Amino acid sequence: MNPTTSTITILSLGLGTTLTFIGSHWLLIWMGLEINTLAIIPMMIHQHHPRAVEATTKYFITQASASALLLFASVTNAWTTGQWNLTELLNPTSATLTTIALALKIGLAPLHFWLPEVLQGLDLITGLILSTWQKLAPFAILLQLYPLLNPNLLTLLGILSTIIGGWGGLNQTQLRKILAYSSIANLGWMIIILHYNPNLTQLNLILYIIMTLTTFLLFNTFNSTKINSIASSSSKSPLLSIMALMTLLSLGGLPPLSGFMPKWLILQELTKQNLIIPATIMAITALLSLFFYLRLSYATTLTMNPNPLNMSSSWRTKTINPNLLLTMMASLSILLLPLTPAIITTIM
Repeated sequence: MNPTTSTITILSLGLGTTLTFIGSHWLLIWMGLEINTLAIIPMMIHQHHPRAVEATTKYFITQASASALLLFASVTNAWTTGQWNLTELLNPTSATLTTIALALKIGLAPLHFWLPEVLQGLDLITGLILSTWQKLAPFAILLQLYPLLNPNLLTLLGILSTIIGGWGGLNQTQLRKILAYSSIANLGWMIIILHYNPNLTQLNLILYIIMTLTTFLLFNTFNSTKINSIASSSSKSPLLSIMALMTLLSLGGLPPLSGFMPKWLILQELTKQNLIIPATIMAITALLSLFFYLRLSYATTLTMNPNPLNMSSSWRTKTINPNLLLTMMASLSILLLPLTPAIITTIM
């Protein structure tokens, strides 16, 4: 991509998210979301590949539908209450429509249908932006509106997301689709606790971004988009393959890694709210996600890349060294669990 175009696109992404963060008027917030959506489209389509064009078209149509629904909800609320302020969402119909629109924007089940297909058509760096940065603006709105939203709807969306995110990733061989279903499952954990303890939603979102950033950077370093191609990573860089193993298990929420912290705290909070059945379902569905993370971990560290007999082996033909960003993110993805008491004291 042209450097000028890249600069304008990145600045527009930052501008759209910042407008949504600081805005209190519905039209300003809607404008920020629209700038955010339009800014990432050149990054998605710059490959000039039919699959990228298809993914971009699906993303644009979905986001436009969500934006139209959000605008309709805000206009309905202004019509009934006379208020355009974000925190004056007093109309129950508008609150429900807003929740559905934001769920469609971030890819919560059962409105998740676009996310795996779109992510599959993108390169890993653009997929990283879609999976992390593009989640910030909708969650900024949700975190301001949480007292006004229907907790039963949020609980339903959370449970469905963890179930579908777990089941959907079981039979996948494409790494980007697996990460898409991983995103859906993690978003379910964030949304189910939003009404009861938004600080835990923020903590889960931060850790999810750190772990997803590490995973995408590792796969980009390995230049892998399929499970069978990631098998060569252990021969190219044993250190990075071990980092990938630990990061994937952390994404699955396995102790004693960082990803266990938000799941543990969310289950504890759900139990305090006497939501025993949702907490049990969430704990069981976490095992589904853990299964495909274990598949990836096995492929990364315990298998060798298959080669035909008439080909020379790729054993240690290329040594890959981790950069500073990858090392920092991987360390945070793995080693934060002992700091849980300090983090709880800070956010509570």
